[in-house]
Amino acid sequence: MKFELLHTDPQSCARRGRLHTDHGTIETPIFMPVGTLGSVKGVYHRDLADDIKAEICLGNTYHLYLRPGLDTLYKAGGLHKFISWEKPILTDSGGFQVFSLAENRKLTPDGCTVRSHIDGSKHIFTPENNVDTQRKIGADIIMALDECTPGDADYTYAAKSLKLTQAWLERGIKHFDETEPLYGYHQAYFPIVQGCVYPDLRRQAAEHAVSLDREGYAIGGLAVGEPTEKMYEMIEVVHPILPADKPRYLMGVGTPANILEGIARGVDMFDCVMPTRNGRNGMLFTWEGTINIRNKKWANDFTPLDPQGKSFVDKTYTKAYLRHMFIAGEMLAAQIASEHNLAFYLDLVTQARAHIEAGDFNSWKNSVVKKLETRI
Repeated sequence: MKFELLHTDPQSCARRGRLHTDHGTIETPIFMPVGTLGSVKGVYHRDLADDIKAEICLGNTYHLYLRPGLDTLYKAGGLHKFISWEKPILTDSGGFQVFSLAENRKLTPDGCTVRSHIDGSKHIFTPENNVDTQRKIGADIIMALDECTPGDADYTYAAKSLKLTQAWLERGIKHFDETEPLYGYHQAYFPIVQGCVYPDLRRQAAEHAVSLDREGYAIGGLAVGEPTEKMYEMIEVVHPILPADKPRYLMGVGTPANILEGIARGVDMFDCVMPTRNGRNGMLFTWEGTINIRNKKWANDFTPLDPQGKSFVDKTYTKAYLRHMFIAGEMLAAQIASEHNLAFYLDLVTQARAHIEAGDFNSWKNSVVKKLETRI
């Protein structure tokens, strides 16, 4: 994997780059749609590639390990072949799912024991078998197993959690370097920088991760309950430590405004379920602000869904029609809204790249953020 840094913004830390993988090139900054179980909910892969213009999507190790299972994925030739997706894939290690299943987990220096949310069966994840699992899934970029610390954790807990994550990281890297990809293409292993909302822990985590010299770095444990300003502060803390010639991935973030603020602080890669999850509930993101399409005010609005939108759904369907679909409980409603939102998120980062190249990203960002946060 190779990362090229092409442009930097003179008024912020925003970067324009290009990430080369064996499954294709990714223009950065980039938003990555979340396909937890091997599908982005309600969206055909054809539309994901050709209409939404996604360049990379996510899978989740924990969920894919449970269903369809590693045996099926291995027999299929890996996740790319199983889901018929030819572009790059990134897999999360499952650490966030372990965090979200706090009542059904047990953490030790050896690894973590989790009870399945499906049938209650017990599963043990270690840094080593997590690498093996992600080798079988076969993503281009794989994440280290970590503990995702709650945003309101006290300092003592956060420091203890970071030590565990760092020990797991060292073991995971050792095992990764001793094993080979299973399907004939390169895989990159990203450490995850934790440390909760404590600057000294974040610095310590970033310095430790960088000392292990990997191909990219993720910033985790944010957007998990801490104030938004704290999230931005933690990105600023690690920015000068992370190597300029390697990609930075902010995990699980966020709103359109969050993404632009993350870009301004030097982040290259983002993922979030918000475009699809909120879309399924009738929330549409636009350049003019957020629309709740279920509101009665749209019942007789026969204008296009989004005149500035880049998806075919934006010109094909009206606001009144989409509202009708939601009120009637039609599954097409969720599909249209998800496709619109994902196309908007990809347009967001496409425009961000153009403004970084033009040298006016920061002034442009400041001019659009307030509108993006408006409820229409």
